[in-house]
Amino acid sequence: MSDENVLGRINELVEEEHELRQQLAAGEIGTDEEHARLRSVEEALDQCWDLLRRRRSARSQGEEPEDVQARSVGQVEGYLQ
Repeated sequence: MSDENVLGRINELVEEEHELRQQLAAGEIGTDEEHARLRSVEEALDQCWDLLRRRRSARSQGEEPEDVQARSVGQVEGYLQ
């Protein structure tokens, strides 16, 4: 996966986040559904940003960014815990 692919996925997720908020405001979905789906989107965004940062770090250290794999949600979300 290239940096451009990761950035494309980030843009898709941000758009999905905006759509969820619009659907809630329009009364098309309830608060519980919005919160559950937003959590999933936010976790995926965190994974993508983590992957992108680690790919850039690998590149700056002369390593192959393609060797960097996405971490699990648990690893990304539990990083500071």
